[in-house]
Order: sequence, then C-alpha cells, then structure tokens
Amino acid sequence: MSKKILITSLADVKLEPAPINPSWIISGEPQTSWKEIAASKDKTTFKGFWTCTPGLFKWNYRDDETLHMISGEAFLTLEDGKEHRIGAGDVVYFPAGSSCIWRITEPVQKFAIVRRALPYPIGLIVRAFSKLGRIIKRDERPWG
Repeated sequence: MSKKILITSLADVKLEPAPINPSWIISGEPQTSWKEIAASKDKTTFKGFWTCTPGLFKWNYRDDETLHMISGEAFLTLEDGKEHRIGAGDVVYFPAGSSCIWRITEPVQKFAIVRRALPYPIGLIVRAFSKLGRIIKRDERPWG
C-alpha cells in the first residue's frame, strides 16, 4: 500500500478566510486565514497554515495545538498574566481547554498541528490496540 508524502510551503497554499469569534476580539480588526493541508487517517489530527494581521484578541483552545511560527511577531499573555514574545522559529504548545491573549504587532504566519483529544474510554481502547499492534509487528520481524 502506497503512502502519499506531502511536501509544500505556505507559498503553495491558497488560504481561506477563517474569522476570529467576534466576542474574542479586544481591539483592532485582526483578519485570519487558514488552510488545512493534511489530516490523520482517523481525523483526530489536522495540519495547516494560519495567518493573522495585527490586533488583540483572546483565543480559547478547544483542542491541543502545537504551532511553529514561520514569520511575524506576537505577544502571548498566558493565564498567569505573564506576556511572552514569539516570533519566527518559535514553537508553542497549547493544551485543550487553555486560553491566552494574542497581541499581534506585525502579520504572523504559522504552521499548526491541531489534535482533537478522544474521550478517555475511547483513548484507552485506541492505546490498547496500538500496543497490541506493536507487539504483533515485533513478533513478525525476522530478527526477533
């Protein structure tokens, strides 16, 4: 069975408008765009590009998200009240259920991996099947 490998860049992707929830905007008129470029087979993990113009807004994370900043600058105020600068090359992880305030001072571009957590009982079953699969594959290897 062939597995398709994706090689792309932000320049090759046509982003689509993805407005911020208006109740989250604190000031400015931030404009956001997003394009999903890949998803896991089970549709629990999505990868894509996101851009945003300057503004100030709160963001509530429904799912786990890991981002890699491609360009731009933003300041994140975390729940403890501390502000952190992020820019090109930085990686940030936001767990599901967290929130922060984004203060974008120059347009940002990011690559994001968004993972929807499975309910605990389903996740437990998935982990059990994964472990069983690894055990079976280990037993199938000719070198033991």
